[in-house]
Formats: sequence, structure tokens, C-alpha cells
Amino acid sequence: MTVLAEESFDAPIPGMSLTHELGARPWQSPSQFNTVDDAIEFYMSRMTSEEFMEQLVDVMEMGVPVATIANTIQLSSVMEGKHTIDVGMLVTPLLMELIMMLGDSAGVDYQTGLDDPDKDKTKPSFFAKYLKNYGDRLEETDMDTLLSEDETDTEEETSGLMSRRK
Repeated sequence: MTVLAEESFDAPIPGMSLTHELGARPWQSPSQFNTVDDAIEFYMSRMTSEEFMEQLVDVMEMGVPVATIANTIQLSSVMEGKHTIDVGMLVTPLLMELIMMLGDSAGVDYQTGLDDPDKDKTKPSFFAKYLKNYGDRLEETDMDTLLSEDETDTEEETSGLMSRRK
């Protein structure tokens, strides 16, 4: 029982994260690379190393999409203070192209992460769902009624302040 009481006092104090000096965190200081060109040069030199390429190929073979890898890389650089978030968003498509090029050169079958997984699926309409559930109960006259358009469109006369004049 005393062990639980001692552990509960080891938790951070509420508001403790707000007590650090302004600029003490990497993302609160001016970034190291201020332009997209500088950031790309940083990534190119880092990503073309043999060690990084081996790790990248392993991650791509596990099925992690290229978009996820690129977002993770640029977000970690933002947190390290390498560049700002807006430069990171502009660099992301270029990172994806570089990652795909490295994957192609290694012969990896990768997923881009840009494809819509529901693209090939067709969503059944309300009428198809209705027929699936109640189609055996319908008679031919009911089916004709459902399939034909209602030709007796009646226009109601509207009256009021905002109604359209005829």
C-alpha cells in the first residue's frame, strides 16, 4: 500500500510543461533551415546514406506507406528545430518522390498511401438495399410503381414574404 502512495507523488505537477524558459525547446528557437531548398539539401545528404537506405527499405517492405514515412520524417525534423512546419509541408511531396526513387532502386514493391482504399468499392443505393431486404415480398405492380417516375408533379403555390413571384 505504501508503494502506491509513493508512486502517485512521482507524477508531473499540472502546468509543469509551462515552466520552461521560452526558447528552451528546439521548436521555440529559429529553425536551422529556413527555405525549402536548404531543407531538401539536408534531407538529400541524410537520406542517401547507406544506413538510412537499409532502414528505409526494411520499413517499406513491412508495408508502411510512403506518405506516412515522409510525414514522420518531416515532423520529427520540425520537433528537432531543423525547419518550420510550413517548410515541412512544402518538403513532404519532394520527400515522397525521393523515398519512392530509393524504393525503386532497391526493387521494393511499396504503397504510396495516396490511393483511396474505397475507390473500387461501389456503395449500394437505397433502392438496392431495399430490394435486397424486401425484394421477394414485392409484387410486379409494386415493382413498376417503384421503377416509374412520378409523373404527377404538382406545384404548390407558395405565398409569403420571401416566395418567388410567378
